Amino acid sequence: WRVLDVFKEYGAPITTFTCAAAAEKTPHIIERVLEDGHEIASHGLRWITYQYMYRETEREHIRRATDIFERMLGKQPLGWYTGRDSPNTRELVVEQGGYHYDSDSYGDELPYWLNVKAQDGDLITRKPHLVIPYSLETNDMRFSSSPGFTHSEPFYQYLKDSFDTLYEEGAETPKMLTIGLHCRIIGRAGRIKALKQFLQYITNKPDVWICRRDEIAKHWYENHPATPDNTANWM
Repeated sequence: WRVLDVFKEYGAPITTFTCAAAAEKTPHIIERVLEDGHEIASHGLRWITYQYMYRETEREHIRRATDIFERMLGKQPLGWYTGRDSPNTRELVVEQGGYHYDSDSYGDELPYWLNVKAQDGDLITRKPHLVIPYSLETNDMRFSSSPGFTHSEPFYQYLKDSFDTLYEEGAETPKMLTIGLHCRIIGRAGRIKALKQFLQYITNKPDVWICRRDEIAKHWYENHPATPDNTANWM
């Protein structure tokens, strides 16, 4: 609640990566997230490692997660992020259909298009698919890793430095800054100050768009659609 309260105070919309099995057990949190105008993107069925999972099992987990969210939200989420994905994940997400983007990438500071193989019965085709990269460095997980942050000030400074660099570069080419936060980490009383400081710092900056990932996807579809020149084949 502390984290949601901070975003509400600053009127900042966010995307929440939510595991479907956890959502089923905490509908009151889902209600608050939606009430505050945030996006719920699928974080898979459970927070488990899919690296060596059978393809059919992972396909079933993606289907079950999608069904749970459709029942709870009244519609399928537009975004997907497994986090501990497998070589099959992206193809299975595209095969499932209905997802406008995934964030299982840490490889860029802007969205990009991939042609992803999708199986429809016996037919295998390639479909343009949008990737909106995530980040593991501008991320509060570094409170739990080494080298990492020990208190709120170095985390705030790192976020500020990242923003300042991208903001300066953005005068020529717009950039995207992704910040990863976890309730169990940034929500601690000794760390939440970093989030408040950063929101205070960027709120009144001109030409800054604080937005959800589904809004980024919509912008990309409308203004930077997939073409043969900007879309690479995925695997």
